[in-house]
Amino acid sequence: ADPTTVEATAEGGAPRRLSLGRYVWSKALGALVSLAMVVVMGFFAFRILPGDPAVSMTRGRRVSAGEVDRLRAEFGLDRPLYEQFYRYVVDLFQGDLGISYTYNQPVSQLIAEKVAPTLLLTGTAAFFSVVLGLWLGQRAAWKRDSGFDRTASGVSLVLWSVPTFWLGLLLLMLLGGPLPTGGMVTPGTNFTGFEYVIDVVRHLVLPVTTMVAVTFAQYLLTMRSSMLEEMGADYLTTARAKGLREDTVRTRHALPNALLPTVTLIFMTLGHLIGGAVTVETIFSWPGLGYLTYQGLSTPDLPLLQGTFVVFSAIVVVMNFIADLIYRVLDPRLKAAS
Repeated sequence: ADPTTVEATAEGGAPRRLSLGRYVWSKALGALVSLAMVVVMGFFAFRILPGDPAVSMTRGRRVSAGEVDRLRAEFGLDRPLYEQFYRYVVDLFQGDLGISYTYNQPVSQLIAEKVAPTLLLTGTAAFFSVVLGLWLGQRAAWKRDSGFDRTASGVSLVLWSVPTFWLGLLLLMLLGGPLPTGGMVTPGTNFTGFEYVIDVVRHLVLPVTTMVAVTFAQYLLTMRSSMLEEMGADYLTTARAKGLREDTVRTRHALPNALLPTVTLIFMTLGHLIGGAVTVETIFSWPGLGYLTYQGLSTPDLPLLQGTFVVFSAIVVVMNFIADLIYRVLDPRLKAAS
């Protein structure tokens, strides 16, 4: 049989062959459509923001109306909207995200400088969220209706419901003394090597804790639900009949099958986690893409906002596309149902 196809049953009972290539193409086409919508929204969404960028850039200085008009002409703000959109799309396909009004630097360069801190923050938060959520989820399911189950599920739901900015501010008030409250490194220091790593880790504690607290619940609840579905399966009864200990039955048999929905959830939520870093980075002045986006809102810096919006949205679309592919590979039932 062709390894790229599987047999499925059509509605009338007749078998049909489903091509893996066709599945990938359909998902890729959906991702491309989503990216096209992102490009359009990335332009028009920020054009409805109140305020004139040229006026904002000259705020606090005495300038004539002619100088303001010159700024509008310099940044192309005096052109018709369709001309601005055409120029935006052409430049975007050439990898040019424009020049920031605020920093007077290429937006692509600014994003490249800020992407590493954001990946460090979100990657660390994602790791701890996944580990904590999966461990608590499988333990809570295995001890269903116990005090551990009720406590873990209840606490996770409460934290998941708390607004991120509120939790961040609360942590600032409670732990802002012994731990750094902003930035990525301590100002005025020239740490290198191990001292630098320790300094960065100390600055990571509060923002990572905030992100983990509001995101690990989805992994916990998904893992718990999956484990509960597996606990009544016949193969677990067979494993117990062989004399295997409960811990072995859980970790070697139930857990691998229960992980399937969570694996795809990780990829799907990773993109949203990066995009959701705006609030956390702003609260803790973390020098990443989220804080850069917040600073761009004050002008408003249209090229900078457009660039970060496209980058954040593209990450979400790509991660969802990867999740679809992984789910197709890991779950043979999806092959038959597609």
